[in-house]
Amino acid sequence: MMDNFSINTPSLLFPAISLLMLAYTNRFLAISGIIRQLYEHHRANPHENILRQLNNLKMRVWLIRYMQALGISSLLLCIVSMVLVSISHADWAQLLFVGSLILMVGSLVLCLLEVMVSDAALKILLADIEDEIRQH
Repeated sequence: MMDNFSINTPSLLFPAISLLMLAYTNRFLAISGIIRQLYEHHRANPHENILRQLNNLKMRVWLIRYMQALGISSLLLCIVSMVLVSISHADWAQLLFVGSLILMVGSLVLCLLEVMVSDAALKILLADIEDEIRQH
């Protein structure tokens, strides 16, 4: 496999994973706030347009959950990889590091999908505003 693989190689992912997890947590907190606001708005003023947003929000929550799960799994594999390097099991360490990279790619792909679903939600809101303006 890699000739220059050392404990420093998996440690290179730590800053990236940490920043991604912070960004993912912020996305989760933002969507949680939106859902709570939507719930309160629906309780006060039920409207059929809210139904159009529910599937979108469910999909975003699902994507964020698995983005975080893959990111955390990637971090865990990095840690195990570093432990294996330190106990002289470089071949297994490299294999787990590659697995960690694959999990990180999966997490980033889900992040991209979540951004696209979020864009669709914004288009729903913009269409509602346009409809309201045209009616007045």
